[in-house]
Amino acid sequence: MAVNQAKIFEHLEQLVATPEQNEFIYGFLTAFEFPKATLSQIRQGGARNVAKEPGHVGLKNKLYYQPVADTDDIESVFEQRIVDTAIARNKIRFVLMTNFVRFLAWDTLTQERLNIDFEELPRNYGFFLPLVGLEKAILNSENPADVKAAEKMGKLFDLIKARNDLSKAEDIHALNVFLTRLLFCFFAEDTGIFEKGQFTSAVKSYTAEDGSDLDQFLTDLFTVMNSKLDSPSRQSLPIHFTTFPYVNGGLFASDEPVPELGLKGRRLLLECSAMDWSAINPDIFGSMFQAVIDVEQRSRLGQHYTSYSNIMKVIQPLFLEPLRSELEKQRTNTNGLKRLLVRLGEIKIFDPACGSGNFLIVAYKELRLLEMDVIRALLQSDPQSFLMSRIHLDQFYGVEIDDFACEIARLSLWLAEHQLNKQWEEHIGTAPPALPLRSSGKIWSGNSLQVDWQVVCPKGTDDEVYVIGNPPFLGTLGRSDEQRADMQAVFSGFKSLGGLDFVACWFWKGAQYIQNSRAELALVATNSLCQGEQVATLWPSVFELGLSIHIAYPTFTWANNARDKAAVHVVIVGLSGRSKTRQLYQQVDGHWHSKQVNNISPYLIEGSNIAIVAKTKPMVKNIPQLLFGNKPTDGGHLLMDRHERDILLKLEPRAAQWIKRVMGADEFLNGKERWCLWLANITNTELQSMPLVFNRVQKVAETRRKSPDKGAQKMAERPHQFRDLNNPDDYILIPSVSSERRTYVPIGFYDASVISTNLNYILPNGTLYEFAILTSLMHNDWMRLVAGRLESRYRYSATVVYNPFPWPSVTDEQRKSLIALAKTVLLTRENYPESTLAELYDPLKMPEDLLEAHQALDKAVDSLYRDKPFRDATERLSCLLERYEALTKA
Repeated sequence: MAVNQAKIFEHLEQLVATPEQNEFIYGFLTAFEFPKATLSQIRQGGARNVAKEPGHVGLKNKLYYQPVADTDDIESVFEQRIVDTAIARNKIRFVLMTNFVRFLAWDTLTQERLNIDFEELPRNYGFFLPLVGLEKAILNSENPADVKAAEKMGKLFDLIKARNDLSKAEDIHALNVFLTRLLFCFFAEDTGIFEKGQFTSAVKSYTAEDGSDLDQFLTDLFTVMNSKLDSPSRQSLPIHFTTFPYVNGGLFASDEPVPELGLKGRRLLLECSAMDWSAINPDIFGSMFQAVIDVEQRSRLGQHYTSYSNIMKVIQPLFLEPLRSELEKQRTNTNGLKRLLVRLGEIKIFDPACGSGNFLIVAYKELRLLEMDVIRALLQSDPQSFLMSRIHLDQFYGVEIDDFACEIARLSLWLAEHQLNKQWEEHIGTAPPALPLRSSGKIWSGNSLQVDWQVVCPKGTDDEVYVIGNPPFLGTLGRSDEQRADMQAVFSGFKSLGGLDFVACWFWKGAQYIQNSRAELALVATNSLCQGEQVATLWPSVFELGLSIHIAYPTFTWANNARDKAAVHVVIVGLSGRSKTRQLYQQVDGHWHSKQVNNISPYLIEGSNIAIVAKTKPMVKNIPQLLFGNKPTDGGHLLMDRHERDILLKLEPRAAQWIKRVMGADEFLNGKERWCLWLANITNTELQSMPLVFNRVQKVAETRRKSPDKGAQKMAERPHQFRDLNNPDDYILIPSVSSERRTYVPIGFYDASVISTNLNYILPNGTLYEFAILTSLMHNDWMRLVAGRLESRYRYSATVVYNPFPWPSVTDEQRKSLIALAKTVLLTRENYPESTLAELYDPLKMPEDLLEAHQALDKAVDSLYRDKPFRDATERLSCLLERYEALTKA
């Protein structure tokens, strides 16, 4: 059952508005859906209340509430209460305290404190959502040092690009190699690979201040680091070079030119090296690499370098939380801890679109940190244990199409290993030597969609493998011929791919890879993969493999820590054939909470696996057909603003009968005014009698002839007409795109004097009955479930939203009632002639009487589906999906 957060908020608002001090806690418990029986037992002094003091309420595993008098120091009383042994003994989750001026709370699990004015309690309801099963996800935030490093390096990148010709691909590659080598040197002198400050000191001491010899100095230095200690090339150089160690690993092997830096470049390089790079996460290197990769290549490869907190959204529920839970379970069991260590050394992590390795690096670091926690627990029970790390880089697999990104991934993994080895030395014991570089992960350079994943990351039936990552996001328009061929090969056997996003390839290959095994998967995808027509194209086939969605984050904005952020709207979907738990995440006040549910629908809500199939006509009989509006395809020559219209009428008055209002979604929602020449039935004689109009038509013909679209070229034969000629006497207009903030998509009535563009849908001869159903919360909830998105805005559709909608059966009496309620909605709108529909349907501005008119209509429409009122959108959708399934079978 979904949590009705709106009701919690409203209940707390009422509670704060008229507080009755003796009744406050009962109102609070009611808001968070505690059973009436529990409240009765507390009132009657039953054993459920573990608090011993009058007026206090304590519920095991839940909360402890204490009212405080105005004269008491609430802060000091609160501090005493949260350390009370009874809190831990009764496993209290939340400690609450108020004097009805201030409100204080403490979350004993997350160690978070709430300290607010009493009246602010409703706005902070999200703090207490774990009481109703919505657990807050704790995700590590970005490291400030990472951000600072990226900014510093960004300035250096910009200067190099300004001073050097980087027009050729090989120039960009050489720059990438140079920057990677610099990053290694910065990192090495702060982490014990070099002597402390060795690189910075050498640059300062042995290069001219104007930077004129810096490029030669760095060329010689990089040559030394690729030379073994006994090589002649090393022995012939000055000692300030030869004191640097032999690095190996191929990092300095290629002979690449060093760019010119100059005085300013030398200063920026020294500013970068002056930072403490021991605190930098190696996964930032990918973001730095992105800062110099050219935009065209970035678009082609679909690269998105990902922030630490976003990576944690994927790996934390997939394997970190279960492994942490196992640690807590076995904390006092020596054999159990040893088994867990063996398990950690056998896990495989596979990113089939690894880019510069961010996901693999973070996964490696988190597993090593977990391993150290396991060893600390083991040493407490067996202090004589001699333990070495079982986790090695060969457990981490990746595929990446760009060869340089592969190198970045290998280097970054090695640097991450070095960081963790230093921590190991500090807390556990001896670690392997830093140099020369060794194996750094099994990273394949190649096309992930063309290689056999089983060859890349071999997997037995019982192997514990986790497939993670952020594959490329490319819609149908952004693909190359090779990518289209890859997609056809991956989905061989599918009847049609429709508008499937490119990222679907990784889900389908991943689903086949993990089926009938212990392996699990969690990938980032564009949110369109769980919306609209794509759901029915992809997900039924996935479920047929015996898999289910066991982790889901609904749509959110995916930002990253690169300088040129590529923010998109995404979902995270986890697949498993064995997991018994289903974790559905929900964002409340900017924080993620998880809730365990019985099943996660492919639309990423709690529900069945049914997918809505696109239909070319309504699935319910006697429902009118929804049509597209009229696409001008005119180059703008048939459209006019008011000023252009007035000039045309002044110069050519007989054009008046051919001018009509034109209504796109923007004009409809925001009250804007546009006009068009609607010449559908004009004769050639009439057209030529209006030279200005005729001139516009000739320009339309020219525009269509020059268009690369063959359909537009054909329309050049009838340049006076829009592409479509849908202009019924009366119709209901539905905008094709609407803000996701709106509870109701605004719709309206028009007649033949107004031309609807293709940015709307029109329902010819639509009546108040159809208006009532389409404007209802029932239909809008359905739309929110199945519609596609434009970014995060709703994209209405005839084939996916309207045609499959399971309309109710109605009697004549019910129809009359709905018509009357629909009239009330329209009449209430007319009370606000100065407001646009966008303003009227803004949830923060919607007039109370209009909301009440809609709610009365909603109640009547709901009752057509069942007698018992729906508690929330989840119940409404469950009913609609059941009816859809029944209608489909029928």
